[in-house]
Amino acid sequence: MVALTSLSPAPPRPSPSPATPRRRQQTPPPPHHRSSSCRGRALRAATAEAATPGADDYHATIRSLNSRGRHVPRKSLGQNYMLNSRVNEELVAAAGVEEGDVVLEIGPGTGSLTAALLEAGATVFAVEKDKHMATLVKDRFGSTEQLKVIEEDITKFHIRSHFLPFMNEKYNAAKKHAKVVSNLPFNVSTEVVKLLLPMGDIFSAVVLMLQDETAVRLADASIQTPEYRPINLFVNFYSKPEYKFRVDRENFFPRPKVDGAIISFKLKNSEEYPPVGSSKSFFSMVNSAFNGKRKMLRKSLQHLCSSSEVEAALHNIGLPVTARPSDLTLDDFVRLHNLLVEV
Repeated sequence: MVALTSLSPAPPRPSPSPATPRRRQQTPPPPHHRSSSCRGRALRAATAEAATPGADDYHATIRSLNSRGRHVPRKSLGQNYMLNSRVNEELVAAAGVEEGDVVLEIGPGTGSLTAALLEAGATVFAVEKDKHMATLVKDRFGSTEQLKVIEEDITKFHIRSHFLPFMNEKYNAAKKHAKVVSNLPFNVSTEVVKLLLPMGDIFSAVVLMLQDETAVRLADASIQTPEYRPINLFVNFYSKPEYKFRVDRENFFPRPKVDGAIISFKLKNSEEYPPVGSSKSFFSMVNSAFNGKRKMLRKSLQHLCSSSEVEAALHNIGLPVTARPSDLTLDDFVRLHNLLVEV
């Protein structure tokens, strides 16, 4: 979960700061921490400020939060609201949202990204866990047929049962894929990524605002690095990830201790998946291998088959018998799995 600092009333910079994953720009240090008892005063002070030209969604966000009574963003839900409309526009552009698209949005919050999606001509299916915010978004956009808001926890929401009929209705049963576009709560990012990426039959792309460090790690599948983990193999098994750009932390309310970033996942169809007999069996082997990340595979995979059999399989795919999990690419793991399951 991302720890939050004070609810700073200072407007954000006017635009995101594009950057490559490994090259980070300097940002001012976050303000000193305020206790939760100060948050209400910060919200009231921010609401009382005069509108400032170029402030984008800052004052609109604060007014929205207070439209149905004072609402303090909930740390437990990872609520960090986007203050900068230009960032929302860049997010929509990164997803290639066009007129007639159907989009799943997770955690719409005050509806600032929702507005950008609707403006682009999309029909939006929004899933919001917070009852207060779900009602706020419904009230903000009225009874438009281009928006449906569901009050639900996305991690418990059955997408195929509820979103698929909605998508088919809007596409008039045409064979077309929807998209996921979301400023995702940082504290559920990995869980949601694991939920969505295997759904290439429903979605063509998943474009998310994540914590910058998470986005960098998911986009980079370099072997023999400390960051190389099973999630990298999962991401590349089901999609083609691309880091888009970094978003300064001061564009969020409350301001988190970390920057955000946009990452795009182009989902693969089932016929594009690596050729394994069972994805469940494959990822079970991968997870077992990384449970002993510093161990040689001939030891960490002993529960599957003998050390000599693992060594023979490694030799067969051109790897040393002393190989560790961080030495293997996705293709290496696929070939190793297919050899071992035949033993």
